[in-house]
Amino acid sequence: MTQTLALTNIHKSFGAFKSVSDVSFTVAPGEIVSLLGPSGCGKTTTLRMIAGFEKPTTGDIMIAGQSALGLEPHERNIGLVFQHFALFPHMTIQDNIAYGLKYRNVKSAERAERVADAIALVRLQGFEKRKPAQLSGGQQQRVALARAIVTRPSIMLLDEPLSALDAKLRETLQIELREILRHVNSSTIIVTHDQEEAMSLGDRLIVMNKGRIEQEGTPQQVYRRPETEFVADFIGRASWMAGVIAEPIAPGRARIMVPEVGEIEAVTQLPKGAEVRLCIRPEHISILRDGDGAGNTVQAKVDNVLYLGAAVQVSLTGPGDTKLMLDVVGADSDPVAVGDIVTIGFDPKNVSVLRRKS
Repeated sequence: MTQTLALTNIHKSFGAFKSVSDVSFTVAPGEIVSLLGPSGCGKTTTLRMIAGFEKPTTGDIMIAGQSALGLEPHERNIGLVFQHFALFPHMTIQDNIAYGLKYRNVKSAERAERVADAIALVRLQGFEKRKPAQLSGGQQQRVALARAIVTRPSIMLLDEPLSALDAKLRETLQIELREILRHVNSSTIIVTHDQEEAMSLGDRLIVMNKGRIEQEGTPQQVYRRPETEFVADFIGRASWMAGVIAEPIAPGRARIMVPEVGEIEAVTQLPKGAEVRLCIRPEHISILRDGDGAGNTVQAKVDNVLYLGAAVQVSLTGPGDTKLMLDVVGADSDPVAVGDIVTIGFDPKNVSVLRRKS
């Protein structure tokens, strides 16, 4: 099957500064890919090269099996949605959405039908004659999205599409946006620095750091099995321990000696003697009561208890000043107080083992 989009060995330099280094990935028809990373990691530059606003220093960009390097932006059949909505303030919502079709000389009857379909898809019926200034931020973002999808692009590029909105509205629009993108069925790349947004919208995550791809995979794979310390730290919160592989105890399983903490069991293929860092997500650590068992156990002192409505975040210090964190959801656990000495537990299968950098 021909991939809708394929980047091969893309490099981009601005003078002596390397913005993007050896980036390669594909996007399948209808797939939604979240391109995630901190500011300055090269994700927006990558998006701009796909759109045709920047040219790679080296490498190739293929759209529908053909090199796009010689194509202007308007020749690439790409729909664009930006952080700043870039709507025409003097035009009605209807005319804003129709602009791309008019530019492409689509006949008026078909244009009207496609605009009406796009307005219905983004749930803006009744707002057709309003100007952008008469709409809320969320409604303006829907207009920008409708304007992009009405041309029926093969590829959609969204650059921080929800970052200008407040937190509650972002949460609502994440659900709507995924439904709309599924309906349109374009291959989509969403650029964002927001981890939750990336995981909720993308079928696949591509995590970038310093111009390179650190890891790619499904949201579950990247979150549960980070391959580098950067990815583990950037995608969510985690407790960390440093140790050495002591001995294998079964195929794909080993004991790890953590100074002052003791032996920790984990799933790993690394050899005996390897220096490692252990990463445990807060939802995988629990406070043990009498009779409970969870594989690995550690005694720790409660440093802070933060109530967040449906969840409670507990910060602790273990042996050797090891900083730990866990999440308690709802009423699943009795409350703990600052200063309490507790026993925490976590399953070996929930420990990510990363080789320590020298």
